[in-house]
Amino acid sequence: MPQTIAPRVRSLVLLLLAVVGALLAGAAPASAHAALTGSDPQQGAVVDKAPAQVSLTFSETVSLSDDALRVLDPKGGRVDTGEPTGTGGATYSVKLKPGLPDGTYTVSYQVVSADSHPVAGAFTFSVGAPSETTVTVSGETSDGGVVGLLYDLGRYASYAGFIVLVGGAAFVLACWPRGAGVRAVQRLVVAGWLALTAATLGLLLLRGSYTTSGKFTDVFDLDLLGQVLQTKTGAALVSRLLLLAAAALFISVLFGAFARRVEGEGEQDRKETRDLAFGLAVGGVVVAAGLAASWAMAEHASTGIQPGVAMPVDVAHLLAVAAWLGGLGALLVALYRAPVETPLGTTVVRRFSQVAFGSVVALVATGIYQSWRQVGSWSALTGTRYGQLLCVKVGLVLLLLGVAWISRRWTARLADTVNVAVEERGERVEARVGSAGAERRAEGAGTAEGAGEKGDSAKKGASSSSSASSSSPDAEPDPERAAQLARQRAAVDTARQKRERDADPNRYGLRRSVLAEAGVAVVLLAVTTALTSTEPGRTEEEAKAATAASSSTSTTGTVTLDIPFDTGGEDGKGVVRVDLDPARAGANEMHVYVTRPNGRAFDVPEVKVAFTLESQDIGPLPVVPDHITTGHWSASGVQIPMAGEWKIAVTVRTSDIDQVTVDKNAQIG
Repeated sequence: MPQTIAPRVRSLVLLLLAVVGALLAGAAPASAHAALTGSDPQQGAVVDKAPAQVSLTFSETVSLSDDALRVLDPKGGRVDTGEPTGTGGATYSVKLKPGLPDGTYTVSYQVVSADSHPVAGAFTFSVGAPSETTVTVSGETSDGGVVGLLYDLGRYASYAGFIVLVGGAAFVLACWPRGAGVRAVQRLVVAGWLALTAATLGLLLLRGSYTTSGKFTDVFDLDLLGQVLQTKTGAALVSRLLLLAAAALFISVLFGAFARRVEGEGEQDRKETRDLAFGLAVGGVVVAAGLAASWAMAEHASTGIQPGVAMPVDVAHLLAVAAWLGGLGALLVALYRAPVETPLGTTVVRRFSQVAFGSVVALVATGIYQSWRQVGSWSALTGTRYGQLLCVKVGLVLLLLGVAWISRRWTARLADTVNVAVEERGERVEARVGSAGAERRAEGAGTAEGAGEKGDSAKKGASSSSSASSSSPDAEPDPERAAQLARQRAAVDTARQKRERDADPNRYGLRRSVLAEAGVAVVLLAVTTALTSTEPGRTEEEAKAATAASSSTSTTGTVTLDIPFDTGGEDGKGVVRVDLDPARAGANEMHVYVTRPNGRAFDVPEVKVAFTLESQDIGPLPVVPDHITTGHWSASGVQIPMAGEWKIAVTVRTSDIDQVTVDKNAQIG
């Protein structure tokens, strides 16, 4: 069977690769994570007079709390008034106090994107002229720290619980009905239900703090909890809890009435088992699809292009993952913990192999569509964190398929071994039956001869006759003694079968390969969880394009350059932005901003800039800007001696030993 399927698998892989290429080649933009694409005043701008309000534009609509937008003066005091409001589209503004003095002001924002993920950041602008500021914009947002860590753990536990619950129950119904009575399998499925329920409750409590303050003390704030319940994510979590109550009823029937019916041997029992299995299958699919929809309705699939298609595809994707990986976990438990009286035959393994193959086909098909929506281009596949994680996930899936192919080979060998063992066992049984019949005939002949010799002595007394008749082999056997002997023989036979099964190298090889599959699956689940909380590559590239368009050379003569850098050390990746105003010969105002790849400002130990006009052999002219606030440096009176195409080189040092110089050309004057 593996030999016939292997060519089909290769053909399917080639077909899917062709489809991937066609989809990614013609990918169109979509929306998911929100990103700041513009502001008024612009980041780093120096305006003549204080504006009446500050406006921020995002790549999609976002949810705002009362403190979502804050504007701070150089001393850290609030200068915004009222609540932030939407001014059309994805633009939001907050009014400022009148008569603000000159100086550098910090704008901080904390919003929630349509796919439920918090987005935070900050930037500065100046009135009159830049000034020193005491405001420190922390790189840690509400989705970091202890609350962020607990929330991420809760998300991982919820995915793991869903997979174990749904996959384990599907394995019992579709592949191994007798497994409903196996205690180890029951514990696995119940553990999945408990993990998913506990994680959902935890996420519901953590959600308010996760999207606002990030403080652990706010976890039990009832006001925040009330606000969460009015959001899309809160409704999804509550719906999940209600569905888990239905899942508890499903589990009780599966491991109660269904397990008892399966053990029955009568025709009526088999009919009732089939009817009950059908009802459980229908109910289980409805509950499982509902649980999967609680993720689809609140995360990436619910936003962007084609949400009406993306949400059902996401549900199918989650169900396929659960059937494959959850069933794999149940198979592993069965291989190691199944009792001898409920053996795990090769038929069960073959059934699961078929289920897993179908799940992989569905997983690949739905995964291609999701990748197209979230990545959008080949450049985003390799140049963004989301795309890189997606490549890692694809590699893990391929590795998992390779290990699964090895498991199929062990299954085939085990089936051959079982067939041979059955034949040998039948021969041994026939030989044992023949030997037992000969022994009984010999014992019967000996007993008759002994009875004839003792006939006279048996007539000497009534009490003696009674004793002799009770000890005669022809008397009725003791039922209790016979039952005890039967149990002993059964125990010996069971122990022998277990020794033979454990000594089977094919079964040992299958256990080992399935264990390896489970290990890869755990890592795959972790990468998948990280993907769901990472800004999609398409959104990241859209934000970069919008930022570049808004920060290109304007009528004021300002030149803005965005230059990615990577020092190679820890936390060494980011983007350095250089603003030069008015970008002409003579004195200029220069601002330098350093941000992480996700757009958040952060500090580095040192930033230096050098200007070189290679056509005239001028430079490099070094400039060391002053540190203003987190991720912001500034220098006044930067002298550019003449117009031309200047090379602007920026040296960024992120640690004592990690440093890099990046450059870009710009027309000045």
